[in-house]
Amino acid sequence: MSDSSAIQLLAIARAMSEQGLNRGTAGNASARLPGDAMLITPSGLPWDRCEPGDMVRVGPDDQWDSPLKPSSEWRIHRDIYRARPDAGAIVHAHSPYATALACHRRPIPPFHYMIARFGGPDVRCAEYRTFGTQALSDTVLVALEERSACLMANHGMIAIGRDLDHALGLAVEFETLCQHYLLACQLGTPPTLEAREMDDVIRRFATYGQMPEQDDAS
Repeated sequence: MSDSSAIQLLAIARAMSEQGLNRGTAGNASARLPGDAMLITPSGLPWDRCEPGDMVRVGPDDQWDSPLKPSSEWRIHRDIYRARPDAGAIVHAHSPYATALACHRRPIPPFHYMIARFGGPDVRCAEYRTFGTQALSDTVLVALEERSACLMANHGMIAIGRDLDHALGLAVEFETLCQHYLLACQLGTPPTLEAREMDDVIRRFATYGQMPEQDDAS
């Protein structure tokens, strides 16, 4: 584990609080390390009291040599890295708007084209399982199939990215989308885009942020 990896992970964890995604000891973040290992935030410690050395390395044998325990959700992080070669970092948050939807166990339909930002025509909600269990990890993996974010029933949300900055950025965008959906629902059930319309948006997102004429989705 490099010092720079630990410094960056702690910075992202603190940024999650600054961005309003978490309060107190809620939520966690991790980064993939070489050799099928990962670096993850510790369990139950406020991030403003943590030091880089408090970040926990979990090896491919699911063991850690730190006096601190990894986040109780370390199994989710481990299993995502094993199942998703594209995942370089993971952010899990109990953010207000995403958690409100998750407590209703409500997936998000294509009410807005930015749904495609997360990989498909909707965002799923993983079935409820007790926190910190293998059963929860299993159901999150199902909800994340071909997606980069999902809700977790009666719990919160999770986002995966190619690196820590990307994962945090997606989590912030996802929380904003959840806020938009909740506001739209206050006016009634919002209309949704048709499958062909979402297919077109998904194709365009394949080059989102790299379009030569700045013809992007924002």
